[in-house]
Amino acid sequence: MITVHHLNFSRSTRVLWLLEELGLKYELIAYERDQNFRAPPALATVHPLGKAPILVDDDLVLAESGTILRYLEQKYGDGRLVPAPGTPDRAVHDEWLDFVESSAALPAMLTLLGAKTGGLSAGLAGFTAPELQKTLSYISDRVADRTYLMGDRLTLVDIQMSYLLATLRNAKQLDAFPAVAAYLGRLEDTAGLKKAIEVGGPMSPGARA
Repeated sequence: MITVHHLNFSRSTRVLWLLEELGLKYELIAYERDQNFRAPPALATVHPLGKAPILVDDDLVLAESGTILRYLEQKYGDGRLVPAPGTPDRAVHDEWLDFVESSAALPAMLTLLGAKTGGLSAGLAGFTAPELQKTLSYISDRVADRTYLMGDRLTLVDIQMSYLLATLRNAKQLDAFPAVAAYLGRLEDTAGLKKAIEVGGPMSPGARA
């Protein structure tokens, strides 16, 4: 039995989306952020990190959305949402999958943190702004002539990318990157993400329902 411990406005929407794409049955246990936008202490009773998403599949308990996506696809996906193993496309796909929560996440999250706390220091802003520009330009160049990151086929990396872009779009960071905004719109128009948002709520405050 698959159980998803889901937090509103979080990366766990990615997991709900993949489960919907795969047509898997699951139990949803929902949590609400507190007044400081933090996860409630109850999540720490499920996994020591106390963050969402948390996936429970029989006796296995996993956190980290990228790990959960890989696990679910490998166990239940039959290769439907990844390129074939050992191919150049698979290597490129996995590079993008890791890019979302490594190179791309740092400048994105620093920018969002600065917006919430009244601004970054001059030194940190001097690093963050060009890094975010480079990140979004990189994504823009990739999706300018593709429906999805790997072409015409939805893959795990699109599911992984969705949360990051939704948070940036709602912080007005995609205004200068229409190709990225259009790509996010295509993701939000998929049946799987629509269902995930219907079940778990929008990915970030201000997101379109």
